[in-house]
Amino acid sequence: MAPKKQQSEQKRRSPCPVSCALDLFGDRWTLLIIRDLLLGRSRFKEFINSPEKIPTNILTDRLERLCEGELIEQVPISEGAKRMKYQLTEKGKSLTPILISIRDWGLKWEPETRVGMTMKSENAD
Repeated sequence: MAPKKQQSEQKRRSPCPVSCALDLFGDRWTLLIIRDLLLGRSRFKEFINSPEKIPTNILTDRLERLCEGELIEQVPISEGAKRMKYQLTEKGKSLTPILISIRDWGLKWEPETRVGMTMKSENAD
């Protein structure tokens, strides 16, 4: 089944799948937000408190872009609550092996890198 067309297609630079993927998550902040979700963070304040210190205006923009791209969704923090949190969709969760590969590459090739936490999906087995 082909993915449904979205308004973001109008913003695409080309039909190349690499280009289209980078249009969704190819900036310096977006994969860090996905990383934080995989580490168990889910609230705006938690993303702001990440070590990279993403500016609030950029965080707001990236969260909206990720929602539009159906990589994340907003859900109530608990049943009946007005406060919301973010969570990965199946489409967003499918990026897990990519993030793990990037992490492992960084550990191997970039001096003085280290892993602070294990991603949720790595604990699932």
